[in-house]
Amino acid sequence: MTPTPDYFRNIEPKTCTDCGKTIDEMHECYLNQCDQCLRHADHF
Repeated sequence: MTPTPDYFRNIEPKTCTDCGKTIDEMHECYLNQCDQCLRHADHF
């Protein structure tokens, strides 16, 4: 079994579902879009 710190260190970074950029995640963040795509979507 993998130790917990190693498990979390090896998780791939989350990427935006629209543009594919890496998302800077925050605690308890469940968004799948980056800030730029979210701002762009608000204008439609």
